[in-house]
Amino acid sequence: MAKFQRTRRKGAFMTRTVKIGSVTIGGGASIAVQSMLNRPASDVSGNVRQARALEAAGCDIIRVAVPDRASVQLVEQIRSAVRIPLVADIHFDYRIALDCVAAGIDKIRINPGNIGDDAHVRAVADACAAAGVPIRIGVNSGSLEKQILAKYGAPTPQALVDSALYHARLLERFDFNNIVISIKSSNVPSMIAAYRLAAAQMDYPLHLGVTEAGTRRMGIIKSAVGIGSLLCDGIGDTIRVSLTDDPIEEVRAARDILKAVGKGTGVEIVSCPTCGRTQIDLIALAERVEKALADCNKPIKVAVMGCAVNGPGEAREADIGIAGGNGEALLFKKGVPYGKYPEEQILDVLLEEIGRMESEGV
Repeated sequence: MAKFQRTRRKGAFMTRTVKIGSVTIGGGASIAVQSMLNRPASDVSGNVRQARALEAAGCDIIRVAVPDRASVQLVEQIRSAVRIPLVADIHFDYRIALDCVAAGIDKIRINPGNIGDDAHVRAVADACAAAGVPIRIGVNSGSLEKQILAKYGAPTPQALVDSALYHARLLERFDFNNIVISIKSSNVPSMIAAYRLAAAQMDYPLHLGVTEAGTRRMGIIKSAVGIGSLLCDGIGDTIRVSLTDDPIEEVRAARDILKAVGKGTGVEIVSCPTCGRTQIDLIALAERVEKALADCNKPIKVAVMGCAVNGPGEAREADIGIAGGNGEALLFKKGVPYGKYPEEQILDVLLEEIGRMESEGV
């Protein structure tokens, strides 16, 4: 790999630009959210329906497993059903990669070291280069090469990075560098350390994720810690939250993580944890507000507070908010009160005011 001078711009490690269909990652582009279809490869209509649902939920890039050459039919069917890019997940058989490129795939995920001799690697590199299709190299703690594992004795962070560099160099030998790298681990500290090392040792765009993160509750927590920490470091160009759940939950969690680190779009909701001063059903109210604004894309901060003490004062930076009282609630904007309303009316009032803000371009 050619030596490069690592630079930081606006708090982020700068990486090469890679174009995946209509989406650009790296080079300071917006962080793209990914998810993966989980329907059986034989269920073409089911995969198409799920792809459409993911696109509607705000997914930027979709990945689909292509386990054999017969499954390549998925590529054309899904590509014609959605506008967002499609990635083919391929293992071992280089011919599947060639078939997917011919079928119009936007990106492939394959490890060059696992597809046979140099002729196979060259064939895939040449086909992808001709079609402008990038390759994602996906390394995880369970896929390390024997020689690397023997050198380090365990899947250490540097061992993971060495594996990624090994696969990248196989492609570089054939003048292919349209590459994205992922270095995943189910161990969050190892995952964070590996990506930090990678960011210092290569300038390929990095696909962030905690692999085998678990079910929705713990999976989101692990992903928020791992992905969020790296994003706060300025590391990462595209992300996937891996959950044992509906892929749509992955997209929602990823979007929320981006909001939490100041890199997302849409409404940010802040709410207090309640205390003995609370005289309103704040938990239920906050959940109703969150649900009602789930599809609102306006970049505003909305506060849902439990009392006047924590209302306009503590949440004065919110664009708009409500603070509960004894059977009533105060509406405020930027810390300034705008009237009191009965508790049962405050949600409608809040949504009406937000709608007015949207129409006025506030």
